[in-house]
Amino acid sequence: MYKRQPGATAGIGAAFARRLAADGFSLVLVARDESRLAEEAGRLRLRYGVPVDLLPADLGTEEGLARVEARCREGVDLLVNNAGFGHKGAFLQTPVEDELVMLKVHCEAVLRLTLAALPGMRERDRGGVINVASVAAYFTRGTYSASKAWVVNFSESAAAEAGSARVKVMALCPGFVRTEFHQRASMDMSGTPGILWLKADDVARTAMRDLALGKRVSVPSLRYKVILNVGRLVPHGLASRISARIGR
Repeated sequence: MYKRQPGATAGIGAAFARRLAADGFSLVLVARDESRLAEEAGRLRLRYGVPVDLLPADLGTEEGLARVEARCREGVDLLVNNAGFGHKGAFLQTPVEDELVMLKVHCEAVLRLTLAALPGMRERDRGGVINVASVAAYFTRGTYSASKAWVVNFSESAAAEAGSARVKVMALCPGFVRTEFHQRASMDMSGTPGILWLKADDVARTAMRDLALGKRVSVPSLRYKVILNVGRLVPHGLASRISARIGR
């Protein structure tokens, strides 16, 4: 059974919330766990003195997704699509029902929420969308990497069609980040070298800088930029075999 990341209450989502609150943004936080959401909102209000609204919703369900979609249509200045989760098992070991939920959260939710937010941004001629993908988008690792590759391609396409330099859409492609992501998926990451781990606050800071610069794809940290550039030089077949071996 899949275990989803808790939206704005932990990891990259919480890092964005802290960063935006520090910059004076009013926030609308989305997550499945309402009690945890309320605790996070209380901490942000107390520390930064900004308004924080709560929107409990499960983006893996039609009801939850429609609720957040409606709020985006009301108007937001910055949308961060960061909900996501991983599977412990390999592609052929994962129930198809869980794979379909992954596609709903990683792809359908990103599509619908982006399209709900962009018209208002274009009317006001300002705004931004950050869709959290992954460096996994550039490697082959089952439905997870395939869905993140879609997020990158979709974000670049949406950015090209936004029609204004003041309305920005960007895909964020971090590597390994110290969050609850891997623990919630019961993944053993003990063998991952320490140099590959990033801090969520650093990822959020880099993303905001790259969005302001008008980048359509942001890869936090020089080490991951190097990894991706080297990966492009490796024959596709060999890269696929290496990726599959790492996954096992």
